[in-house]
Amino acid sequence: MKIGLALGSGASRGWSHIGVIKALMAQGIEPDIVCGTSIGSLVGASYVSGHLNDLEQWTCSLSKFKTAKFFEINRSLNGFVNTDRLHSFLSKFVAPEKALIEEFDKQFASVATDLGTGREVWLSEGSVLEAVWASISLPGLFPAIQHHNKWLVDGGLVNPVPVSVCRALGADVVIAVNLNGDIVGKHIHKQEKISKPSEKVVDRISSLVTEYADSFFSVDRSQQQSPSLFEAIAGSVNITQDRITRSRMAGDPPDIVLAPKLSHMGLLEFYRGEEAINEGIDCVQRMLPEIKYTLDMK
Repeated sequence: MKIGLALGSGASRGWSHIGVIKALMAQGIEPDIVCGTSIGSLVGASYVSGHLNDLEQWTCSLSKFKTAKFFEINRSLNGFVNTDRLHSFLSKFVAPEKALIEEFDKQFASVATDLGTGREVWLSEGSVLEAVWASISLPGLFPAIQHHNKWLVDGGLVNPVPVSVCRALGADVVIAVNLNGDIVGKHIHKQEKISKPSEKVVDRISSLVTEYADSFFSVDRSQQQSPSLFEAIAGSVNITQDRITRSRMAGDPPDIVLAPKLSHMGLLEFYRGEEAINEGIDCVQRMLPEIKYTLDMK
């Protein structure tokens, strides 16, 4: 019996994938096929390439300041992410620079979106880093990536939880991790007050990027004040991902659904990795009876 693991999109909430994988491995469950969308492709690639422990340690070491350093301080129209720093991170904690997907012991695929046609693209061979980069290229943060004469962006726009990809690659049983189950509107109504960034952070980040980050990092606002531009963008992303996920999973349901409870986390709160990882572990523990029953484990 081939087990497929479909790791969904969800930006910073995706660190919970690390906890899910660790908890499954602790039960002796190792998937034969790993497919990921957006942050799911990043964590999935790190797992199949043997770098998951290194990624976990790095994730748990993140602070707000280290997270902010991944954003460009200029006003580039191509995106806000510091691509050089991101490339260095991917090659160190996800997969080596020249690693190829077909070299992995496990089957792996990432999902991206063709910006020209709106169709999903499955990347199951070739450069690991290119496949991950294309899958995580959320419009507005990353520039589109050219691949075989196509401009690719984040796969979460078309297939947030790639159950269908696992099936196509031969999975008999699919475990899906859905990060979008309870997120609609939550980042606006459940806000937590945070301190203002230090002068060092202000010196490093332009006012534009600060405004952008604050809207995702849950800034305290009065209930009477209308959502900011970027709160509206974040809410729109949440709604889109939720609706597409519901539609896709209704048409091609997984055998097991794991849904970490992380609606209180903003899209870019990557510095809350330890919290997300622990919830991933707890989520598996809550679903363990169903997992064992479905996999016929005694």
